Amino acid sequence: MNKLFRFPLLALALTFATLTTSCDNDDEGLELQAHDDNIFMRQMHEMMTQMQAMTKTQDPDNDFAMMMKMHHQGAITMSQEELRSGSDTEMKAMAQQIIDKQQAEIKILDAFLSSHPPQQPPVPAFNMKQMESMERMMQANDLRPLTGNIDFDFAQLMVDHHRSAIENSQAEIEYGRTTAMKDLAHSIIDEQEMEIQELQEWLLEHKKY
Repeated sequence: MNKLFRFPLLALALTFATLTTSCDNDDEGLELQAHDDNIFMRQMHEMMTQMQAMTKTQDPDNDFAMMMKMHHQGAITMSQEELRSGSDTEMKAMAQQIIDKQQAEIKILDAFLSSHPPQQPPVPAFNMKQMESMERMMQANDLRPLTGNIDFDFAQLMVDHHRSAIENSQAEIEYGRTTAMKDLAHSIIDEQEMEIQELQEWLLEHKKY
């Protein structure tokens, strides 16, 4: 595994082990939920299945647009669940913000895809970076100590979801060839970095352990 990601994943694994031990020894410790029972994890896996099935054009701009559309829809689906089932006012406001921003960006992506046929030459390195990013997101998800609390789990998993969007956008900036998609990638990075900071601050204020 790339050294850049080895230590964050190790830290998450150690945190999970510590929390699990704490739960075994303290009846008032963090209550964990099996990942297969968590609604957000099921939604994340459904999104990942769709992205893995995507037919690649090996045009970075088109593949970025197609995958980011699926990725955004995954965030919208999770945010809609937060609005339905969450109870925290701040997290519900965050969910609505995510829906509004990412629905607007999906319109931009659709318009681009309808007017931009795949271009040559192919750039397979971009697709490799895309899939590596998705795999890192799912690894991070799998190491999250999920609680079954809608607001808390939404915040945790949305941090990982946003990080993968940022990585995909960075790959587009590196390999993309159109100003429209590179500009959108910069915008996604800026807005999702700010949202990650807000989510992390909320998690620190509402930590379960």
